[in-house]
Amino acid sequence: MLLLEEEKRKLAETLWEKGIRDERVLKAIYDIPREKFISTALRRFAYDDNALPIECAQTISQPFTVAFMTQILDVQPGDKILEIGTGSGYQAAILSNLGAEVFSVERIEKLHENAKSLLAELGYKVSLKLDDGTLGWVENSPYDKIIVTAGAPDIPHHLVVQLNENGKLIIPVGDQESQRLLMITASRNGFEKKFYDHFKFVPLIGEDGWKA
Repeated sequence: MLLLEEEKRKLAETLWEKGIRDERVLKAIYDIPREKFISTALRRFAYDDNALPIECAQTISQPFTVAFMTQILDVQPGDKILEIGTGSGYQAAILSNLGAEVFSVERIEKLHENAKSLLAELGYKVSLKLDDGTLGWVENSPYDKIIVTAGAPDIPHHLVVQLNENGKLIIPVGDQESQRLLMITASRNGFEKKFYDHFKFVPLIGEDGWKA
């Protein structure tokens, strides 16, 4: 247990050194047991700042990537957030830990079922749906914030129209090798766009993404 706490502390320090200054985000990263979201064989790497493979040829994102996206999205208690790409459920747990009302869509049934079971076990109330994430979840729209955890060739129109007034959408956009994070902020006058550094995500598959 002491070793685990030390690993968590070192990860939080690493993220601070890389520019994560939101104490709430750092606490969420510290509090959530990342080792639960990966296979037993890889648990010794749970608090390394690296992406790790999960089932179905997908990944759990690097902690810095999760923390960075969460920080710039400025997640606040009570925010209604749509996540595209549930994956392991780790990012959804972070958002829920920060007090957001989370809706998450996953296209792979095994990952959807695994995340549903684990998030319930850990006590996180997250609404989950098995579907094409590029279409969003229109029944519960509009959303204050939308976070896409897979790389898209362009901005899915279905997601943009599900944003609340003054809502924010963060999405990796590029080719299948690397992407830049794009933040879109809605306003009465249209949309403001801001790009961030290069990252690498699994492809966003679906009607408004890459084709399977």
